[in-house]
Order: sequence, then C-alpha cells, then structure tokens
Amino acid sequence: MTNDLGDLARKVGELCDREAIRQCIHRYARGVDRFDRELILSAFHPDALDEHGKFVGTREEFVDWALGQHGGAHLSHQHCLLNHSCELDGDTAHAETYFMFVSMNRAGRPVTIGGGRYVDRLERRDGDWRIAVRVCLRDWSQMDERPDMDDLSSFTSTRALLSEVERAFMNAGRRPARDRSDPSYDRPLRVDPARRDGYRAMAG
Repeated sequence: MTNDLGDLARKVGELCDREAIRQCIHRYARGVDRFDRELILSAFHPDALDEHGKFVGTREEFVDWALGQHGGAHLSHQHCLLNHSCELDGDTAHAETYFMFVSMNRAGRPVTIGGGRYVDRLERRDGDWRIAVRVCLRDWSQMDERPDMDDLSSFTSTRALLSEVERAFMNAGRRPARDRSDPSYDRPLRVDPARRDGYRAMAG
C-alpha cells in the first residue's frame, strides 16, 4: 500500500509538472496575441535567451522586438498551439510545441498562414517552470510558388520587409531538419551567445 501511494504521488507530481509547463507555453501565446508584456515575460526566466528567426536575445529584448514586429505588420494575429511533447528530467524539461501562426496584414496579402515549432528548455526554479532557452523553427508558410527550402527568410510573414543583412543573419541560424540533427533533439538545448551578440550588432 505504501509503495502504491508513493507511485501515485510521483505520477500526480509529474502530471502537475507537465500541466505547469503547458500553461507556461500557453501564457506566452496569449501574451503575444493580446500584446500583454507582463504575461509574455512571465513565461521566461529572467536570464532566458530566445533565438527567433532574425532575432536573438533576452526576454525583455524579445518582447520589444516581437510587439514591434506584430504591431507594425499585422492588424491582428493568432498563435495556435498544436502537438506538444515534453521530456522531464528532474528540474529540467525539453519541450517541442507545434504552432500555426495566422495574421491579418496591414499591407500585401490580406491573410497569411505559417507553421513551425517552439523548441524549449524549461527549468523549474523555486517551484516555478519557465522557459530558459527557446529556439523557434519555421517549417512551412503560405506562398504563391515553391520556396527555396534553404532560405529560412522565405518562411516568415514579414519576408517582404527583410533587408539582405537580416536574411543573411536568419540563414546563419538554427534550421529545421527531417532527421535527428533537428534542434529538437539537442540535449541540452542552447543558444550560441555569439548569435545574440551578432543580432545586437546588426540591430545597432
């Protein structure tokens, strides 16, 4: 009986961890769609790094960049979260969450749709699960012609606004793969600090 109760407690604890992680990722999506700065920040640890296409930086830098991008390019948008997998390892978790992004645009095509994955390393600190490292991977996008699969910049909804420098920076970053070289297999997931420095230099 004691062993059964211990096993039940372990399973309940794991379910609670998984739900806390899922809610963390949902907070992020809701925060971006509602332009809620504090809600977005609450999904990340203070020292988190996010590699997000042409952006690489801290959570505060990310919020400024993301809300500026979405506010400038879109009338409205939704980040729809789909498949979610999570591996727990003590106070660390590695998660992969598929997303579909839909936007109504201020210029160009009225509506665009794209999809990709959030690859996250989450850490539990003081009982609180938050993102420590994120790599955003784009896998597909609505297009008028077959894309160059080696050009990562072709999958972003703001591709028409990108400079050649920004395109080159994106294409030097992490990219999706249809094998175990995909970043979702990295243990632990990391963001190269040189990429963050490169973004800061590019952004001026």
